[in-house]
Amino acid sequence: MKQADLIFHNALILTMDEAFHIYNPGALAVKGDQILAVGEEDELLKNIQADNVMDCEGKILMPGLINAHTHVPMTLLRGLADDLRLDVWLMGYMMPVEREFVTPEFVKLGTKLACAESIRSGVTTFVDMYYFEAAIAEATAEAGLRAVLSQSVLKFPSPDATYYEESLTAAEDFIKNWIDHPLIVPSVGPHAVYTCTDEILKACSELAQKYDVPLHIHISETAGEVENLREEYGMPVVPFLKKRGIFDAKVIAAHCVHIDEGEMRTIQKAGAGIAHNPSSNLKLASGFANVTRMLELDVKVGIGTDGPASNNDLDMIEEIRLASMVAKCVSGDPTALPARQTLAMATSEGAKAIHLDHITGSLVPGKRADLIILGIDKLHNSPNFQRDPEGIYSQIIYAAKSTDISDVMVNGQWLMREHALLTLDEDELIKEAQKYARKIDTFLIKREQSVLSKLIAIGGAMEEESFEVQAKVLIKDPDEVIEALDKEQIEVVYTRHYHEYDTYFFFDDPDQGRLRYREDEFINKKGEVTNVRGRLTLIGVSRKQAFDHDVMLSRSRYFAPATHSLRFYKEYFNPDREIDIEKDRRRFKIQYKGVDFYINIDTLIEPDLGHFLEVKSRTWSREDAELKSRMIAELIEYLGVSYDRAETQDYIEIVEDYLRD
Repeated sequence: MKQADLIFHNALILTMDEAFHIYNPGALAVKGDQILAVGEEDELLKNIQADNVMDCEGKILMPGLINAHTHVPMTLLRGLADDLRLDVWLMGYMMPVEREFVTPEFVKLGTKLACAESIRSGVTTFVDMYYFEAAIAEATAEAGLRAVLSQSVLKFPSPDATYYEESLTAAEDFIKNWIDHPLIVPSVGPHAVYTCTDEILKACSELAQKYDVPLHIHISETAGEVENLREEYGMPVVPFLKKRGIFDAKVIAAHCVHIDEGEMRTIQKAGAGIAHNPSSNLKLASGFANVTRMLELDVKVGIGTDGPASNNDLDMIEEIRLASMVAKCVSGDPTALPARQTLAMATSEGAKAIHLDHITGSLVPGKRADLIILGIDKLHNSPNFQRDPEGIYSQIIYAAKSTDISDVMVNGQWLMREHALLTLDEDELIKEAQKYARKIDTFLIKREQSVLSKLIAIGGAMEEESFEVQAKVLIKDPDEVIEALDKEQIEVVYTRHYHEYDTYFFFDDPDQGRLRYREDEFINKKGEVTNVRGRLTLIGVSRKQAFDHDVMLSRSRYFAPATHSLRFYKEYFNPDREIDIEKDRRRFKIQYKGVDFYINIDTLIEPDLGHFLEVKSRTWSREDAELKSRMIAELIEYLGVSYDRAETQDYIEIVEDYLRD
């Protein structure tokens, strides 16, 4: 007779295996971290014995639920800002608070809080994407949960990296340090198309393939994301990513709300998985993913909660019910996404979607003992009909609540017994979370009157590249420089002619940065104004870093369309003082030795400071900034101008010096 460590019996067992076997009464044997056997109670007990035998009292024994997409530390941001446009929510609240507060200690506390909530809702595995992922891994492993954890990589400065090369290095270090852990599967998380450069996307795919780990990315969450990419590149998001090698890796694609059938087929062929997040998509008004068609095309689809700041909870029981009902409503078909199929998406099919079906997702001998016990004898789930054996799936999807889950095991270890958490102190976690809430409240009360907050509230604000490399030289004859652009090593990509009117707003607090209101008049070859564009640019305090020949400016830059009058913005932002600059600009985008630069031939009209040659470039990459910095002095000399007289200040700084003199 075989020996097990633990035997469950007198259970209604939903295996969620390929044949959807149900055993009632059933028994399951656990040895070490694995399932040893599962089947009819009488048969199993004849062949296997154990010192520890548990009577399940007729409750459901089933695989633990899989949360296929979330951002667990954002439990500490739950309820921070709701009922807002996505850009205001993200840029006005989430990102500023994250930059101020997110540390390894913050993510550990947020992760533990999330793990406690997840265990109580029957989750045994989750997929995360956030910052300081190594600290998240430590907290998750301590709590005893299984997780695919993705180190975020973005082009923006983030709480754990000032530029994206640091994020890539952190991602590789994280993968190497955790790749053999029994509970943690490390992965890389290029956030989304609109927050990553081509270099980031390609590097992340190569990294995932190098270590054979998943790649976690947001795809087509909003219609705006898709429309913007179509306008710029003439293609939808999935083909764009395919061309950059993303689907050569084991992809976990979050959302996929706005993908067409061709994109679904591409995802299916690539073996990628989709994480469907109905609550978040509804709350943020992102739309309805066509899950029914995805499943018809044999795409692997799991269910996720998304982060608790955009849901606002991690309750997977609630999420699976909503997934089924949304599919019915959107399709107009009450038979769409039936209960058994929905539960599979949260267990066995979800495991396939996150590339862990060889480990978890179903109660099959050889897989890890990741399981939960759920009662169906409460008022809200009574009575129980026996006519249809598969009616049990409907009871779980349409009537069960997370409070019905009494016991949770992961990897053969108990995390919750009879509703009591064993690895986490939830009362202490709630107390510590409230301390953070008070600090964040104080921070936001002060910040909500900031210039950046006001800019974001207007709408349409976006963050520009972090690194600016520039130099300018006072010149006598602009035509001589323009003629030099015909030299062999310079390729002119395009030219523009503008007349620019700039008004700079300054504020009492220098940390607010300075805000520029600009009106660009587009001038054609006849000297006629063909178009006028208004823009606002908030330029943060510079952090100058010297290179061999130049100065790199590392600072925050945000711009937004200016749709109101200058008078409106003066009254709205209420600056302490203003400075006006008028100039004529001839702009040339060029390639010098295969590297992109902008050449501006500027004539300052007000104040009258003469003609300037300005060479500049902006980038998200520090490495790219260093390369261009080394080339600027060389390019200026190549244009026939002495670099000895070069100036690295912005025009507003030059004008301020002039006015002081």
